[in-house]
Amino acid sequence: MSFREHSKDVASSQDLADFIGKMLRDYQLNKDSWENVTLEAFLEAMSAWVEDMDGYYTNVGETFDDKNPTWSNFSDILSAATMYE
Repeated sequence: MSFREHSKDVASSQDLADFIGKMLRDYQLNKDSWENVTLEAFLEAMSAWVEDMDGYYTNVGETFDDKNPTWSNFSDILSAATMYE
């Protein structure tokens, strides 16, 4: 199971830490499947996705509360940064 499939399960700081650990293991094993493999590319993608994430949540039928983001929202941001162009 891909770390991306665990994004919606992130409900606490410990869940996020575990999610990031899964991301790291995936990167170590599957680096070639990541679109953004440098820190610069990853951070650029993260920034761009955050600017566009309202559209993502609208497309998947969810809402995003900009004033009260969740741990799961942060895992979505990290996950998206691995592949967003």
